[in-house]
Amino acid sequence: MDDVADPTDENEDETALLFGRVLDGRGGARAIGWDEAQGWRPAAPGEVLWLHLRRTEAGMCDWLQAELGVPEPTARLLTSDATRPRAFSEGETLVAVLRGINFNSGAAPEDMVSMQLWSDGRRLVTLRRVPLQTPRDTLLEFDAGSGPVDAGSLVTSLTGHMVQRMNAAIVDMNDEIDRLEDLDMEEEESNDEVLSKAVAIRRNCLALQRHMGPQHVALEAIAREAPEWFEGHDRREIAETIALLRRFLDDVDISKESAVVLMDELRARSLAGAERTNYLLTIVAAIFLPLTFLTGLLGINVGGIPGADDGAAFWIVVGLCAAIMLMQLALFRKWKWL
Repeated sequence: MDDVADPTDENEDETALLFGRVLDGRGGARAIGWDEAQGWRPAAPGEVLWLHLRRTEAGMCDWLQAELGVPEPTARLLTSDATRPRAFSEGETLVAVLRGINFNSGAAPEDMVSMQLWSDGRRLVTLRRVPLQTPRDTLLEFDAGSGPVDAGSLVTSLTGHMVQRMNAAIVDMNDEIDRLEDLDMEEEESNDEVLSKAVAIRRNCLALQRHMGPQHVALEAIAREAPEWFEGHDRREIAETIALLRRFLDDVDISKESAVVLMDELRARSLAGAERTNYLLTIVAAIFLPLTFLTGLLGINVGGIPGADDGAAFWIVVGLCAAIMLMQLALFRKWKWL
């Protein structure tokens, strides 16, 4: 999960191709190079070409138009940084922009990565800017001989793996919230530290909702608007992926609400502590206010102060102050201030 390099970068010496596969229609696939992919035509019934490309390579937009006949606006969409999830059909082709969680080293859950997709039923092209883990899952299926058999099942495999990978980030956030809720604040982390972590979790949840909401709409558009080569079983498979994504969205919403509840509890605890401190200070001030007044009155430097020349007067004043303090404490306890 923490790979720095894209595990599917098989052809680092090529200008645009990360890897290519030709599906044999039976769950397997063979590798194909960039030169062989140019002008590719099926050599046997059921073959489908899958190219995974860097969309940042110079001339990629022109290549899509010249080699695949992609209209210029669509080619620009497939190679641009406008990565808000969406999907639509153009005649017999399917175009989609999808987002997945970034599992590269140092990335946060809300750092989503995009994958653009184009297919006409015989050829499927996926494009990315930064390393993406999802294609590797589908490659592993091919290695096991149980991979997609056509373009429709390849689309459902890619979208399914992309959505399933979101589960790890959601589970991690839920576990962290559970840990914070069970934390002994006095022995472990301070309120401020826990509050900052809860705020970060809530921020991550909001970011995931912001990206996964449009993804939900994009997958529904694929199921509804995909061309005829996207068969009935493919639509059923992507309906399962939509249901899974909806459940993940519900989990993210629960995580966000749990983080909000935790934040409210921490703030209430901090406020209660501050109020308790202020209350104690008020009680102390109330106790010493009359004592301070009495001693201040007797300490003024004017003539006529009673007992100024009497050595026992000091102890009389001390006893009087003690009596006043005891009377105050008794009254405070009676009034349930203490």
